[in-house]
Amino acid sequence: MSYQLLFPAHSRQALLISREKRFIIHALLDDQPVKAHTNNSGSMVGLLRPGMDIFLSPALSPKRRLPYTMELVRRHGHWVGVNTLTPNRLLKKSWEQGLIPELMGYEVYESEKTIGASRLDAWLSGPQGEFWIEAKNVTMVEDQVACFPDAISVRGQKHLQELMDLADQGVRVGVFLAVQRPDGLCFGPADFIDPVFAHLYWQAMDKGVEFMPYVVHATPQGIGLGKRLPLMSRP
Repeated sequence: MSYQLLFPAHSRQALLISREKRFIIHALLDDQPVKAHTNNSGSMVGLLRPGMDIFLSPALSPKRRLPYTMELVRRHGHWVGVNTLTPNRLLKKSWEQGLIPELMGYEVYESEKTIGASRLDAWLSGPQGEFWIEAKNVTMVEDQVACFPDAISVRGQKHLQELMDLADQGVRVGVFLAVQRPDGLCFGPADFIDPVFAHLYWQAMDKGVEFMPYVVHATPQGIGLGKRLPLMSRP
């Protein structure tokens, strides 16, 4: 397995104790209680049970209040990536290494590009034109279907609408879905959690928004891009 992203030195495995509010994790590290940051505002349903193994990376700035960030959770023997910055980082690194066929031929890549009053995760440009992409982290699987979102996502709804507006102007647009667990066989919207997002998803499909779900191999050794998953059929 080759990894596009590596964790920094001194990353550590710990035991989950609890989640405090949305962005703080309590854990045991070498039998000592520690607090860690999580940037994942979703529910992470089924992933935050006390006693689960988690993997923490050290804060890059010594001034940060919390010394670690939660990167992975181990569920049923498999690691699941929960850091929501990973999809953006992996998308750019995979473009640099020519690993995603949908991005081939684009010569310029800009992250967090502004368009009008909006900002999208990636803008690519090449002889074939431009390609706007939003990147999402997928941590939930139901009945072997990798699903997004795992909580009502007003932000996700907004991004789909913005992409559809661009598609109406003839611009190529897409969503890169980093499925950071190994047990999903296809991807679909979580209509049982966010029916508004699911409705917009099918609308976006009809308008030509490209959904690109890829399995991501998340382990304490690093993060590696896997195969593309098929999309579930419209119900």
